[in-house]
Amino acid sequence: MKTSSMTNRSKHNYQKDMDSLLEEIHSSGIRPKLLLHSCCAPCSSYVLEYLSPYFEIVDFYYNPNISPEEEYYHRVDEMQRLIKEMLPDSDIRFVEGMYDHDRYLETVKGLEGEPEGGARCEKCFRLRLQEAALAAKEFHCDYFATTLTISPLKNPDLINSIGFEIARETGVRYLASDFKKKEGYKRSIELSQQYRLYRQNYCGCIYSQEESENKRSSVV
Repeated sequence: MKTSSMTNRSKHNYQKDMDSLLEEIHSSGIRPKLLLHSCCAPCSSYVLEYLSPYFEIVDFYYNPNISPEEEYYHRVDEMQRLIKEMLPDSDIRFVEGMYDHDRYLETVKGLEGEPEGGARCEKCFRLRLQEAALAAKEFHCDYFATTLTISPLKNPDLINSIGFEIARETGVRYLASDFKKKEGYKRSIELSQQYRLYRQNYCGCIYSQEESENKRSSVV
């Protein structure tokens, strides 16, 4: 997944914005409702731990990019297991979106040869965040957000710009983030080890899987 477009450092301090918002929420004594798009259990672990004291969370698993089907359902099971084992007394609600892999393939049609982090990934981010915003409206959430920014290989400026654009289109507030900050990514690894989470070796789509396998074979 390593490409220049995804490894750029953020030009904006989204973590500072997050800190200010969480301080306001804490002072108000009211927990807003957040629709959190989760890409996988390892990435979601720290984010759920971090945000659950401040928000009533609907954890929305919508990832039609993942293949094969067995891989998709394995990740769904891990997501549900994480919530039950890590936060058994929380009010987190898990919602699985529709697994429509054909829709993903149609969305990225013509971009199959793009490198990881290029135009194909941008289309994929947009697809998933659009569905997250629509789900946020359905569940009457105050915000929607995504765990995608915890990855050090993904560009938070790109992801957040898409989120803000969709927020303007849908009227649902977007919670911008850069969850890798404050050692968030490091904490996600610790939690993954603690709860023995399955950590996949590719992003999820068939194209990232092929790229990952090609890199491993070239090293051998």
